[in-house]
Amino acid sequence: MKAEAIPYHQTKHFSQFILKYISGDTSLRALYNRTPSIESFKAQITEKKSQNFNRNALVTSLVDQYSGIDSSDLVKKNIQSIAQENTFTVATGHQLCLFMGPLYFMYKIISTLNLSEKLKESYPEYNFVPIFWMATEDNDFEEVNHVHLFGNKLTWNQTQKGGVGEIETYSLKSTLDQLKSILGDSKEAKELYHLFSSAYLQHNNLAEATRYLVNSLFSKYGLVVLDANTKSLKQEAISLIKADVLRQENYPLIKQTNKALPKSQAYVRPINFFYQLKGFRNRIELHGDVYVVLNSDKTFSKKELELEIENYPERFSPNVLMRPLFKELILPNLATIGGSAEISYWMQLKSTFAANGIVFPILFLRNSALVIESKLASKITHLNLSSYELFEDEHLLHKSYVTKNTTDEISVEEQRIQSTVLFEQLLSKTQDASLTKSIKAEQQKQLNTIDKIEQKLLKSEKQKHQIKLAQITLVKNKLFPNNGLQERYDSIIPFYLTYGSSFIDRMKSHLNPFEFNFTVVQEK
Repeated sequence: MKAEAIPYHQTKHFSQFILKYISGDTSLRALYNRTPSIESFKAQITEKKSQNFNRNALVTSLVDQYSGIDSSDLVKKNIQSIAQENTFTVATGHQLCLFMGPLYFMYKIISTLNLSEKLKESYPEYNFVPIFWMATEDNDFEEVNHVHLFGNKLTWNQTQKGGVGEIETYSLKSTLDQLKSILGDSKEAKELYHLFSSAYLQHNNLAEATRYLVNSLFSKYGLVVLDANTKSLKQEAISLIKADVLRQENYPLIKQTNKALPKSQAYVRPINFFYQLKGFRNRIELHGDVYVVLNSDKTFSKKELELEIENYPERFSPNVLMRPLFKELILPNLATIGGSAEISYWMQLKSTFAANGIVFPILFLRNSALVIESKLASKITHLNLSSYELFEDEHLLHKSYVTKNTTDEISVEEQRIQSTVLFEQLLSKTQDASLTKSIKAEQQKQLNTIDKIEQKLLKSEKQKHQIKLAQITLVKNKLFPNNGLQERYDSIIPFYLTYGSSFIDRMKSHLNPFEFNFTVVQEK
């Protein structure tokens, strides 16, 4: 495989906000702590050392979560090393997507692995542990219950409620049967089916299944998978929960920061924790002097809720804005790796971190990639398309192809210029407002006629290239499903079927978290 770097702005798939961030635009500088460079970590390590956190509680929780799991020696070593003062983490996280969801699930992990390795090269006196934070408390099941595969959408239908990590996976049998019929009988297909069926049918819930799945694929690199939805880890956050739920201290801080943003990514509420029980996760609101758990009959006085927090901190689940603070509170973490939306909502939180005495991490945009397999790569070469051109809109790509490959001159730019010059000369000969208006109207009419002629010439030429243009459309549809990025739609499955487990190694070798470019990977 060969890789080519495309500047993010040339892909036309990234917001101006994130483009400003990765280019170091000074207008955003107040929204984050340190730039994502290797040099920034010296000061980040020093600052993180000053934060108090319970390393032993984290190690104990991880050891418990990994009991009964066949993890690598490197994972075990990494978990134990967290107890040491010279060990720090770099972390990413994601929802518990079915079959690992779209490709960027994997790219997040690879970015995190590579960042930890590069940090070790530059700061050998420290240990750096890559962490995958499972979003087990999310309750948006519809966002994780499906995967797209070879034109099919496999969906897991079930009725359990609450945080997705607790959802039992026994009902996935029929979905796995569908998957098996699609995968085929190759060696790689059998490997994948065994992996998925072992994950989902031999574990109690989606959290356990996802931990098994991610560990099976990434354990050899030392990736540590964490479910922070435990009583012991929530106990470390009691002060954070009280500040938000009982005193609503974070609300005005985030609202103020939002004023400096073109568009806030996540909505802030006066209270940003949910109340959760088995199969139940609902918002808390303050109605007068009473705390109400929405869509339930649960209510608390302030004193009752304070006791609930102290005795049952595991019943309080952070929303999207509080999760970053919880994460950085319990981890000796230096950097977080996420997508554009995640980077945006982290930037809503810098002042909130400071107010809670938590060090703000260095923010890294995860690597993004487009993978082009051999057959499609050959077609692209035959069409003489560059990697840059693949990101053009389809109609512009068609026009460009026809223009490059026609034997007749179809551009009317010369005639357009001549017409403009002629009418400018006519306009210079009069000061009469009525006549000027008439000349300008005639000028526009002629320019419109020239444009129509160009469109007809182009249409005529397109008819001569119908087969090639159809191939361009096929390439675009294959690489950009629904006009979006491949990584947000396609899963790891088809690429695993082609390359086996080496696909992860191949992609890992091409993705560098310090290179802020989009990576196009083509099979030679």
